[in-house]
Amino acid sequence: MKPWIHKTLIGIFGASIALGSLTACSSSHHHRGPMGAEKMAEMRGKVLSRVSSKLDLNETQNIKLQALADKLEAQRAAFIGEVADPRTEIQAIMAGATFDRARAQTLIEEKTRAVQANSPEFINALADFYDSLNPEQQQKVRELLQRRKGWMARG
Repeated sequence: MKPWIHKTLIGIFGASIALGSLTACSSSHHHRGPMGAEKMAEMRGKVLSRVSSKLDLNETQNIKLQALADKLEAQRAAFIGEVADPRTEIQAIMAGATFDRARAQTLIEEKTRAVQANSPEFINALADFYDSLNPEQQQKVRELLQRRKGWMARG
């Protein structure tokens, strides 16, 4: 694999994991706690629509983008795990007089295993989507990733 493709995939993968974990714990001015399924579906629709319009995707590319979004959502769900409120888990680690290092290490190992288990499917979906783009669209993705605020930033 060419170095720039490898770096791009790693960058997108890392950003998606960060986005997924932030989304899991996100809150807005009017909403506290994790996002519900309805709000998540609404956000997903907006993001997919925005990506599709920015890259001027065709039908086949949109299908691959949907598949990528499905894998990202599965990766996010695996990362969050069965915990209803991820913040509670973090708070429990810091609840005592000392930081619970063993519990923190176990949590990190659990999250790492979840990411590693689902990574091949996610990487394949990402590669399928990226490879379906024409050279101009690929260049647009690279340019959008180079922007300081990220390619999904507003304004």
